[in-house]
Amino acid sequence: MSGRTTEVACPRPPSLATGPVYLDYNATTPVDPRVTEAALPHWTEFFGNPSSDHAFGGEPRRALATARAQVADLIGARPPEIVFTGSGSEANLLALRGAVLAADAHLVVQATEHPAVLETARALGRLHGTRVTVLPVDHDGLVSVEALDAALRTGAGRAVVSIMAANNETGAIQPVAELAELAHARGALVHCDAAQACGKIPVNVGALGVDLLTVVGHKMYAPRGAAALFVREGVALEPVVYGGGQERGLRAGTENVALAVALGTAARLAAADLAAGRLAALRDDLHRRLAAALPGRVRLNGPEAGVQRLPNTLNVSIDGARGHDVLAAAPEIAASTGSACHSGVHTPSPVLTAMGFDADRALAAIRLSLGRWSTAADVDTAVRAIGSAVEGR
Repeated sequence: MSGRTTEVACPRPPSLATGPVYLDYNATTPVDPRVTEAALPHWTEFFGNPSSDHAFGGEPRRALATARAQVADLIGARPPEIVFTGSGSEANLLALRGAVLAADAHLVVQATEHPAVLETARALGRLHGTRVTVLPVDHDGLVSVEALDAALRTGAGRAVVSIMAANNETGAIQPVAELAELAHARGALVHCDAAQACGKIPVNVGALGVDLLTVVGHKMYAPRGAAALFVREGVALEPVVYGGGQERGLRAGTENVALAVALGTAARLAAADLAAGRLAALRDDLHRRLAAALPGRVRLNGPEAGVQRLPNTLNVSIDGARGHDVLAAAPEIAASTGSACHSGVHTPSPVLTAMGFDADRALAAIRLSLGRWSTAADVDTAVRAIGSAVEGR
């Protein structure tokens, strides 16, 4: 198989040396040791405020500028268009709340967005009377141009459209460029939550045609707490934090230089090697071998392999088994289901429900997401563990 011939060639985090095989890279990634090395001096040595004019502010100021340029380079932006935030959820809040309040706009989102987008939309409707339209998706989890066109034609005044680049559960890649072209023709602003896409596939704000785009560090081997929002020059936003004017006045507060450096370094490493082909080969081998081990029982959730799915993501339902039960019986791997558990009761994934799957199929789902340190041996372990867990029921 092609995935066996090319293994990862970068330092492995010590945290992966023991414990189960990690197959939950879409939830969070281990911090790359090279990222840790770059950020560490800014916790231990370069403590100055980057806004200070004296000697102690010089190195933090230079490091912040470098990090901003590195993030910009990853997504084809200009450094001044990058605003550092404390999380992807905060970046989404700044984009949606900021754009809607700045223009009293109609907000259009799609049904399988991350909760950071959907809950922000609900809050804007509840607190500010914002008109919110939620677009449906098809069986593959994709939004149609026709659905967006209908939503924009029925609205009055300025609109803000938010379409995620790739889904965190299924890996479905939305036709963002096509949707953005239509939205701009209708005079709308376009935001894209690219948390799952950046670092996995090429992302270019010019090619996508978006005005706002969210980048998240802990999805691409930087620590949690490091994220950024691309804000195209000329786009007006209401700030998310008011104060001293940092981050173009959109997110006040003394910058966390160490986390910005971590994000910038992670962006530089991702730009140099996306490794999409290697991961796609591993993912496809995992899918084929699971289907062979459990004939007739493995159902793919999301688009078929190809340009419409992230190269690292496999979401499948196994007939006759609940996802949480399978993973509980397979301690050799660390993976996710799409279901939520409330007081011991599991509820179906809203993403799979929006795609039209019934409760049984949604509750049977398992998400297996690979990453920088995934190997052919990990695939072997996953197939064996899941097969044994299902057959042993």
